[in-house]
Amino acid sequence: MTISVKQILNIGMGMCLLTGLTFSMEISSNTQAVNIAGKQRMLTQKMSKEALLIAKGINIKSNTESLKKTIALFDKTLIGLRNGDKSLHLPKTTDKDIVKQIDKVVSLWKSFKIHVDKVADGETEKAILVAIDKENLPLLKNMNMVVQMYEDDSSSNLDPQMAKTINLAGRQRMLTQKMTKEAFLIKLGIDKESNIKKLKQSSRLFDKTLKGLLSGDKELKLVALKDSKIDEQLKKVASLWKPFYTEIKNILNSSSSNKSYITISSKN
Repeated sequence: MTISVKQILNIGMGMCLLTGLTFSMEISSNTQAVNIAGKQRMLTQKMSKEALLIAKGINIKSNTESLKKTIALFDKTLIGLRNGDKSLHLPKTTDKDIVKQIDKVVSLWKSFKIHVDKVADGETEKAILVAIDKENLPLLKNMNMVVQMYEDDSSSNLDPQMAKTINLAGRQRMLTQKMTKEAFLIKLGIDKESNIKKLKQSSRLFDKTLKGLLSGDKELKLVALKDSKIDEQLKKVASLWKPFYTEIKNILNSSSSNKSYITISSKN
């Protein structure tokens, strides 16, 4: 059936970004799997970010409520990707290789969930935050492998270019959370040099991908989307990205103030 699909470019920096992009397209189970699995990548970083904001004493009540909801959503969706979930419009995954990779994510999630649950219960000792910093990237990377496997699924009737666009637009959504997480790890002094390097890589990748979605990028295998509504939304994202990127650069150049952290925590 043809429906209006709220597209994945929900960049997350301010309320106006939450409208996202709308594509009118023929939706298939594989389209939904790529979309939902891509969202899971973002949730790994959102949980980590929310835990750090709580630890830093920023909007503790609202961030705790948000963290609990994010944990529950990630858990429900992970089970849904494997076994199917009518409420998420997900069929059961039958490809044995994809199921095997999802099971690997499940194993990593069980360990990571212990740490974020503790923060949600009010425990913010540095050892817990260090564990979150250590375990969130393996969870993210293995979840990303699931996305790639759905995208490459030979049985899919999803156009390869559309699959690539959905994947990379979804990665943008994840990167907004990842950058904020990395900024607050720097602020908290947790593996500072490593997180400075990661933040630099994340911000450059977001910038390159945004330009690629707007104008195309051979390296990323992106073709500019010829749709006036999408183009208009991408330009709005670009205008909001500019001041966000400025604050990220201030943090990277050690010229940031508390304003930089307040700005990036409120605009993603």
